[in-house]
Amino acid sequence: MEPVTRERLEQVMEVVRSAARQLVGADGVTLVLRDGDDCLYMEEDAISPLWKGRRFPMRLCISGWVMTLASPVVIPDVFLDARIPRDAYAPTFVRSMAMVPIGKERPIGTIGAYWDTPGYEATQGQIETLLALADSAALTLEPGDT
Repeated sequence: MEPVTRERLEQVMEVVRSAARQLVGADGVTLVLRDGDDCLYMEEDAISPLWKGRRFPMRLCISGWVMTLASPVVIPDVFLDARIPRDAYAPTFVRSMAMVPIGKERPIGTIGAYWDTPGYEATQGQIETLLALADSAALTLEPGDT
């Protein structure tokens, strides 16, 4: 399989971020890609700016946690969960979230959905929708063995 071009990556990110926000009724969505030992926040669609263009160490970021464990996470209150770097979330509208890996065996990124409602818990249907979008993105973005 040929490497993914920058243009193709941007097309996939645009479709996924817009669809994710609409389909799950989130106040914001991010697409994060693994970049070595970092999480790179590549794209977002949100009611106010989040972290687009910023990079965080995988070990200090919920996106890194999701990629490392290859497992979705639902966090009803970001300020009550020890995995969340509070300093990064305090200036944002984000109060609750769900995040899913892009790729099943060796995730290459994550899709994060955010709500400005503390205590909001994403439904199973919302998680399944995010996972379906992540699977579609993985088919396009993962190298060769997908």
